[in-house]
Amino acid sequence: MNVLIVDDEHLARQRLRKLLSATSEHQIIGEAETGEDALRKTQASHPDVVLMDIRMPGMDGLEAASYINRMDKPPAIIFTTAFSDHALNAFETHAIDYLLKPIKQSRLEAALEAAKRMNKAQLSQLREDETGNARERICVKSRGTLELIPIEEIVYFKADQKYVTLRTADQEYLIEESLKLLEDEFAHQFIRIHRNALVAQHMLQGLKKNDLGHACISFTEIDDLLEVSRRHLPFIRKKLRR
Repeated sequence: MNVLIVDDEHLARQRLRKLLSATSEHQIIGEAETGEDALRKTQASHPDVVLMDIRMPGMDGLEAASYINRMDKPPAIIFTTAFSDHALNAFETHAIDYLLKPIKQSRLEAALEAAKRMNKAQLSQLREDETGNARERICVKSRGTLELIPIEEIVYFKADQKYVTLRTADQEYLIEESLKLLEDEFAHQFIRIHRNALVAQHMLQGLKKNDLGHACISFTEIDDLLEVSRRHLPFIRKKLRR
């Protein structure tokens, strides 16, 4: 199997390279020092397995893994970690494989043998258990590749059946995420104006009426108008006055 090593520490990558060189069944096709670099190199080199450190500056291993797992043919991901026993219980509960540092040869070989794809629910739950942090970017699929959209560039999220439209000033993307989970994650940055829409607070301009006489939100960056439900209208008016 082709393996990509991801760790921000040079010595950790060196140790994994040494352990992997002891077997002829696995070939190292690259290394990455950050989550962003791991995402780029996974798309470019298509590894079978990614050995992913969790604690890295910027995009951590959990966030990078959640994006990689959305690819059409994602690799298996094995986390490497120096977490405490308490945290390791979370891995075992959600059936995600891990390697505890310092990594032993026998444990590495067993993990590679049992490597399997994680599902979205496992990754989402693990990230909630271990970090509780909101993402700084949303991963979208655009023209067959994955692209990272900074949260501050998003004007609104709008649900339509099983998809959610992510709108920036320049483009629209479809993402497969729950509007409710997005609301919970970005509660300090986005507010609900309708059962099917969340809008960025810093993008709000005011209220206007559409052709049907319904109250709608207008934005600073785009000409779109999004209808505000009667239930949410008093709160939105109060928010705009403030």
